[in-house]
Amino acid sequence: MDETKLTVTIEGKEYTYEKGTSYRRIAEDFKNSKDHDIVLVTVDGRLRELHHTLKKDCVLDFVTTADKIGDNAYRRSMLLMMLKAIYHTAGHENVEHVRVQFAVGNGLYCTISGNVEPDAAFLKKVEEKMHELVRCAIPLEKKNIQTDEAIALFSQYGMKDKEKLFHYRRVSRVNIYNLDGFEDYYYGYMVPDTGYLRYFRLQPFDEGFVLEFPDRKQPEIIGEFRPQPKLFAVQKETLHWSRLLGITTVGDMNDYFVKKDAGELILTQEAYQEGKIAEIAAEIAANPKKKLVMIAGPSSSGKTTFSHRLSIQLAAHGLKPHPIPVDDYFKNREETPKDENGNYNFECLEAIDTELFNHDMNALLRGERVEMPCFNFVTGKREYRGKVRQLGENDILVIEGIHCLNDALSYSLPKENKFKIYISALTSLNIDEHNRIPTTDGRLIRRIVRDARTRGTSAKQTIAMWPSVRRGEENYIFPYQEDADVMFNSALIYELAVLKMYAEPLLFGIGKDEPEYQEAKRLLKFLDYFVGIPNDSVPVNSLLREFIGGGCFNV
Repeated sequence: MDETKLTVTIEGKEYTYEKGTSYRRIAEDFKNSKDHDIVLVTVDGRLRELHHTLKKDCVLDFVTTADKIGDNAYRRSMLLMMLKAIYHTAGHENVEHVRVQFAVGNGLYCTISGNVEPDAAFLKKVEEKMHELVRCAIPLEKKNIQTDEAIALFSQYGMKDKEKLFHYRRVSRVNIYNLDGFEDYYYGYMVPDTGYLRYFRLQPFDEGFVLEFPDRKQPEIIGEFRPQPKLFAVQKETLHWSRLLGITTVGDMNDYFVKKDAGELILTQEAYQEGKIAEIAAEIAANPKKKLVMIAGPSSSGKTTFSHRLSIQLAAHGLKPHPIPVDDYFKNREETPKDENGNYNFECLEAIDTELFNHDMNALLRGERVEMPCFNFVTGKREYRGKVRQLGENDILVIEGIHCLNDALSYSLPKENKFKIYISALTSLNIDEHNRIPTTDGRLIRRIVRDARTRGTSAKQTIAMWPSVRRGEENYIFPYQEDADVMFNSALIYELAVLKMYAEPLLFGIGKDEPEYQEAKRLLKFLDYFVGIPNDSVPVNSLLREFIGGGCFNV
């Protein structure tokens, strides 16, 4: 038996390769069978970069740029190449920091501090250098070094955010990537070389610029730039507030918790958020025609607690708010549409009895008495339990549901009576200056904790259904967010340090042989950056209580 020959199972078929063959070499044999570039592989379910080599018989699956993990690797690698090009174009002596701030459209908003103006002329030169790096196909080399060595390295480079981040890492070693002498740390895997990074565009925007990526559905095409100005304004405002606190990265926050009073930061953040809710209530109260407050946002944004807190602020202005969950207008289960897999599609607008919803809301606006429905999620039936509403002069409806920003839901209701609010957890906190925290990660961790507490749902189940939830958001929520009259950011700067204590045991419960293990492992590594804090100082009316429990609202 030739021990140098190994059997590799790919898509159910067996192939023979020499021991020590790189996964990149194997991927070359299959590239013509894939519609998009292969950038990573899974080996017996474990994610691997393409420079690794065969060591034993295995089952191998390819990850392309059309997969979420592959798309993330592409974007991460593109950032490294962009930074290399910026420092080369401007000169290291002219750049203090390049900071990746947050998502804008299908790209990332970045800023440069130093003797550099990121105008169109400068960005054109950077793009030219990036294209040159692509043509040269320079390897992205990984090396594993001691954490103390990494701290000294980034101190030397003036990357204080990374130096501070690693000070709180419990692991003894970290991975550093090197692109032609430019070294940096990244949270996650990378593509093999710059030749893979062909699709990008740099766009001047506001005080900085946007690095645009292709859409994951069409990973070879850069689409139209859609900046979403209302969303950008909220994100920028939150970032400004974080800077005033001196907390823009995980390292900053860990420093604060170690050296100062965590309770003071929690109460400061809660006071800031309450002030924003009060501003929204004042704007609504100033316009007596606004009788329908319509709230929408993606999963785990804290919509329910927000609607309660907004109602309290509205009451403080002399109004009488009445909560109306759109979910109570679900069609009976047997009338609910099904998706392509034959499962009930509760996310689509057609799952709502929009005709009844419009009939009841119009009747209320006319001052009529209306018996409101209640949806029984156990039986899948809409029921009537004697809950009657009638609007007086100061009454106002606070309506919550994923379709509330879509006028197709409230098609017959007068526009002058509607006040639309978009809510999402838009974190301003980043891991360091080059590694951002995606908003979706924060919401997923919130949902894992809440589902386990309120529904007995395992972290494995929540992770498994998350892609379906995200598809629903992409189809039914995000296209309408700019139609909102106001936007509310429900992210709390301290929340991941609290959620860490709840989420880690749940994530550790996912076995290595489970399909959800890779995502659980990624989230555990992410949470390891944070110094955990207890929930003692979290107020009972905090949005975070919707997820960890112990709140004063019945949510």
